[in-house]
Amino acid sequence: MRDKVTLGVDVGTSSTKGILVRPDGSVLRSTVRAHAVQRPYPGHVEMDGRVWWQEFSEIARELLVPGDVEVIAVGLSGMGPCLLLTDAHAEPLRPAILYGVDTRATEQISHLTDELGGEETILDRCGSILTTQAVGPKLAWLAANEPEIFAAGRRIFMPASWLGYQLTGQYALDLHSASQCTPMFDIEELEWFSPWAEALRGSIELPPLKWPGDVLGTVSAHAAHTTGIPLGTPVITGTIDAWSEAISVGAHEVGDLMVMYGTTMFLINTVAEPLRTRSMWGTVGAVPGTRNLAGGMATSGAITAWLRDLFGSPTYPELLAEAETAGPGAHGLLMLPYFAGERTPIMDPDARGTIAGLSLAHTRGDIYRAALEATALGVRHNVTTLVEAGGRIDRLIAVGGGAQGKLWTQIVSDVTGLPQVIPSQTIGASYGAAFLAASAIGDPDIAVWNPPSEIREPNPVLRVQYDELYALYSELYTATRSVSHTLAAQEHRLASDTKERP
Repeated sequence: MRDKVTLGVDVGTSSTKGILVRPDGSVLRSTVRAHAVQRPYPGHVEMDGRVWWQEFSEIARELLVPGDVEVIAVGLSGMGPCLLLTDAHAEPLRPAILYGVDTRATEQISHLTDELGGEETILDRCGSILTTQAVGPKLAWLAANEPEIFAAGRRIFMPASWLGYQLTGQYALDLHSASQCTPMFDIEELEWFSPWAEALRGSIELPPLKWPGDVLGTVSAHAAHTTGIPLGTPVITGTIDAWSEAISVGAHEVGDLMVMYGTTMFLINTVAEPLRTRSMWGTVGAVPGTRNLAGGMATSGAITAWLRDLFGSPTYPELLAEAETAGPGAHGLLMLPYFAGERTPIMDPDARGTIAGLSLAHTRGDIYRAALEATALGVRHNVTTLVEAGGRIDRLIAVGGGAQGKLWTQIVSDVTGLPQVIPSQTIGASYGAAFLAASAIGDPDIAVWNPPSEIREPNPVLRVQYDELYALYSELYTATRSVSHTLAAQEHRLASDTKERP
């Protein structure tokens, strides 16, 4: 007898993951396809959207090859908010512009903020000010810098909606993703805000809106032939990966805070009512009726991967062991994790990574420990800002690849002073997508699917030391901001000269 399963697929920044999950939440099997983003110019981070469908098709074929399963629904998620512009036939016109790590539209952010009545006006309507995370300025950048491509644009997609279209032929976007298309979405009315959307969309047809767990459509004959998924299988609309991660651990009750350990670090706090602050993003939740206050760091796991490459590719267990030996404070090192600018709460695309306190006595373990502590200090900065904005934290749940080891999560708990729930499954977004798919055709319980496995308690002995380090962390950004901005301007100028040189 064949297992009935849901297929969950997530397109992340560094890989696409696929998973088959049984009705009781147990994982039958999974697979991964690694990929890389393109950085054609400082501040530009892109990816060919065609890769998303290619990898999805390969993953589906691999997972379904044994023929021992019956796929009863398909769940989707992906990094975002991204901007994939296509023509009327849904053919990509250029690589997708990625989420807040792509900082190209700073000029458009400034101009649009002025044109639309200032930050307070936008914040009131949309729940967030304009930042590098927002889709609207990216559209404005295309209109100004690639006018022919923009003029040919007829549809916009994000990874989940792109996969959904390829599977079903249905054009739609989930409400959460739409809420990050600032300033085109009204967060109170839960619909496109025509006056501002019309000013930005050109000839683009804005997608109809659905909840992430709604059934988008069913697998078409062409998609069935390409992927091996049976014709007529239900496909959910899907959403952005961090919100699918929150679904995977049941973090959608008021007071829940999900911390996602990945290439970037993401935090989602479920709140009782829409909250507004310039320093975070107010969004629609992934579950009907929920609202979130969210934050995201531009780098976290990306720094540890970068360091690993610089160190000659030792294994991560080796580096973690050395970092643990280094101990709290990394023998007097302090790092700012702004290696790709920073998103929340400082909203500074021209911030830069900094390592303070280096001496000839420091080891790679010290530097690696400082990187882990830097991301933890960034989490504390975001948590502090969330609470000051009116958020409430009753429960912190960790998820993502970085949550699988003990040291990183322990450092975050020690630095923030908050215990963390470590769930049984930390797979993340693909698992959340599979759960949403199962929910579309049944009534599964995430508490049964993914119960807690342990609680990571903060070490009270380290509280004073990390309080002092956090004060220095805050001071270091203020002290180096002007220098970092000057160096960032030089980087952009040199890159521009190189790009224009014949």
